Amino acid sequence: MDKLNLPPCTFRFQNREGRVEIFDVLRKKFVVLSPEEWVRQHFVQYLIVQKGFPPSLIQLEKPMRYNQLSKRSDIAVYDKNGKAQVLVECKAPHVPITQDTFDQLARYNFSLKVNYLIVSNGISHFCCKMDYTTSSYAYLEQIPLFKDL
Repeated sequence: MDKLNLPPCTFRFQNREGRVEIFDVLRKKFVVLSPEEWVRQHFVQYLIVQKGFPPSLIQLEKPMRYNQLSKRSDIAVYDKNGKAQVLVECKAPHVPITQDTFDQLARYNFSLKVNYLIVSNGISHFCCKMDYTTSSYAYLEQIPLFKDL
């Protein structure tokens, strides 16, 4: 797998039916190791270890509805009251992050109205804070610590 611009992590792997799988500590099961999953697993560990996000408040592949379609966000983070605060969209390292990527995440956010949107391909990471009173957002220099959400 590609080297990412995230702190190194230790993962468990297994080979099953000719596929490599990685152990997902949040879902407590092995999942197929795709380039996007590689980024997702690293990013989850980054949020937990570096940013202090409690694992119990992180949900992967959260189902949601958009225009009568069923969609899934890669990572959703909740506060202690159960309100979604952060949505993260993960792309494979070879996929460039474009305005379309942010638009996809913004569409997912229509129903949740989180405070922070993050996009990462494991190499580049972008975070913006939403301002619903002015219908705008501002890019942040860093991803905030959980305690600062």
